[in-house]
Amino acid sequence: MSRNLFLCKASLLLFISSVATAAAQAPVEINFGVISTEASVNQKKNWEPFLQAISKTTGFKINGFYATDYAGVIEAMRFNKVQVAWFGNKSGMEAADRAGAEVFAQVVGRDGNVGYYSHVIVHRDSPFAKLDDILKCDKSLDFGIGDPNSTSGFLVPTSYIFAARNIDPKSCFKTVRNANHEANGMAVANRQVSAATNNSENLQRLAMTAPEAREKIKIIWTSPLIPLDPLMWRKDLDPAVKGKLYTVLMSYGHVGSDAEIKAARDLLGNLIWSPFHPSSDDQLLSTRKMEANRDLLKVKADAKLTDEQKAKEIAVIQAQLAKLDELEKKAEVNPFRGRVAAFIEAEKAGRQDDMKRIIAEFAATYARTN
Repeated sequence: MSRNLFLCKASLLLFISSVATAAAQAPVEINFGVISTEASVNQKKNWEPFLQAISKTTGFKINGFYATDYAGVIEAMRFNKVQVAWFGNKSGMEAADRAGAEVFAQVVGRDGNVGYYSHVIVHRDSPFAKLDDILKCDKSLDFGIGDPNSTSGFLVPTSYIFAARNIDPKSCFKTVRNANHEANGMAVANRQVSAATNNSENLQRLAMTAPEAREKIKIIWTSPLIPLDPLMWRKDLDPAVKGKLYTVLMSYGHVGSDAEIKAARDLLGNLIWSPFHPSSDDQLLSTRKMEANRDLLKVKADAKLTDEQKAKEIAVIQAQLAKLDELEKKAEVNPFRGRVAAFIEAEKAGRQDDMKRIIAEFAATYARTN
C-alpha cells in the first residue's frame, strides 16, 4: 500500500470516528408543543423560561413549538415534528387517536386544584345576566367560541349548552367566530362580540396580564368541573428519554432544596400551575364520554334522519358509551390509581423520599417500554 493511500485511509477512518463520536455526544433534541390558548408571543414569554429550566436539568435540547391553532400541534406530533406537548383533554384525545400520543402527567392548578371550568362571558355593562339572555336565537348577537379542538372553549359549551338545547350556534347568532381564549376574552372586554366562551384558567391569566380588560368581564355561565390538562408524548419516543424526562418533570417543584423548589414553583406559577401529578390515558375517558353524549343528542335531534337511520346511529353511540363505562370501572380499580393517590398523599405531607421513590418506579416503567 502506498504511503499516500495509507494516509488517505487513515484520514477517512479518523473522520468517520470523529463523526460517530460527535453523534454520540450530540444532545437529545425534543420539540415541545404548546397549544394556542393565547397569542404565540405571550405563550413564548410564559413557556420559554420553563422549557429552558427543563432543558438544563435533563441535558436535552428542548425547543418550544407554537402553532396558530390546536390542530397545528396535533398534526406536528402526528408527523413527529413534536415529541412532547401540553394539550387540553379534547385536543389530547385527538392526539391519542391520530398522532400516537399517550398521557403521562396531569397539570395541577396554581391553587392546587386538578380541575377547572368553562365559562360564557359578557361585558360587565351588558344587559345579559344569565345564559338564557343570550339564547334568544334571533341572530342579533355576535358570539365567540373556542378552537374546535378546545375542551373548555368548544367541546364543553357545545355539549352542555347547544347540543343539550338542540341549538345550532350558526343559526342562533348573527356571527360565530372561532378564536383562542385570550382573543375571546379581549373581544368581550372591547365589545367586539356580545358573548364568548372562556375558562377559569385564562381569566386568572387575564387578571395578571390585562387586569383592566379582566375587570370588564363578567361570567354568566359556568360548567361542571373539567379535569385539568394532560402532558403527552409520542408512544414511540425513546424509552431512555421518556424515563429521564419523566423523572425531571415529575420532580420539578416537588424534590430538591427549599430554594430549588421555590424557583421551580415560581416558574410554574407563570403558567398558572403547581407541580405536576402522574396520569395516564384514563384521564381522557370523561372527555370521550362527553363527546359521545354530545353526538347522541345531535343524532336524536336531527330531523333529516329517518327513524331507522337514527336507531342505527344511536345504537352505535350507545355501544361506545357502554364501552367507555366499562373502561371507567376498570380505571377505578387499576393499581395505577392507587399509586397516584400515594404520590399525592406524599406531596401533601412533604415526604420527598416517598415522592422520589414513586417517581422512580413510574420512570422505570416508561424506560422499559415503547
